Amino acid sequence: MQRVAIIGAGELAGATAHILARRNVARSLLIIDAAGRIAEGKALDIAQAAPVEGFATELAGATDISMAAGADAIVVADRANGAEWQGEEGLILLKQLSAAAPRSVIVCAGTLQRELVDRGVRELRLSRNRLFGSAPEALAGGARALVALAVNASPRDVALTVLGVPPAHIVVPWEDVGVGGFAITRLLDEPTRRRVAARVNALWPPGPHALAAAAAKALEVMAGRSFRLVSGFVAPDPSSAARTRTAAVPMRLGPSGLIEVVIPELSVVERVALDNAMLL
Repeated sequence: MQRVAIIGAGELAGATAHILARRNVARSLLIIDAAGRIAEGKALDIAQAAPVEGFATELAGATDISMAAGADAIVVADRANGAEWQGEEGLILLKQLSAAAPRSVIVCAGTLQRELVDRGVRELRLSRNRLFGSAPEALAGGARALVALAVNASPRDVALTVLGVPPAHIVVPWEDVGVGGFAITRLLDEPTRRRVAARVNALWPPGPHALAAAAAKALEVMAGRSFRLVSGFVAPDPSSAARTRTAAVPMRLGPSGLIEVVIPELSVVERVALDNAMLL
């Protein structure tokens, strides 16, 4: 990946830029925020850590959205004052980005941007393959940590994803959850799984650093650094006759964005819960 633009200079934006730089996901990162020279200062601060942390990513700051032109991917994060783009302002931003960078993949990193993804596809007719949210992956990471704690294992050994519309309608497909090659249904009984699921609901919304790690993971997969599935907010297929809304589902990503949605095996109860979460 050659170039990534990050919209905003808030805590989420800065954390995302730092993670991407440390991991050398892109050759250059551009932080864009209209609030004076805050973006330039944040870019300079991260760049000064390069000799210490050993990364070679080029960083710069700007105030003009049009500077995102030519980026392989654009991360919509938070403003310098910490506010996420949403509502009409968010929709205007998406219009500007689609005009300036029509071929870029847009990743909405915030917890409040599920509706923005939905409206971007429905109202602006943007392709759902190049506009999606990454925040559910942060929730999935927290869920993995809870499961690991329950079975006395490492979160790295837990394979788990989340679906639905957080925080009220979160679905954990327990039949597909594994820990170190063992099915979770062999390691945790039903009452314990219910208690863990209730604690997962309380993890929403994730903090800025967890959200930044989730966005960085999505971009790493797009760059070919990893082949893992990522849980994200995906708009419904416009060609489908069913009236559904944007929800968290496992995504397979590539350089051009979303490749496919991969729905895991669900029990009858989980399938009904997911359908209820997605219905308009």
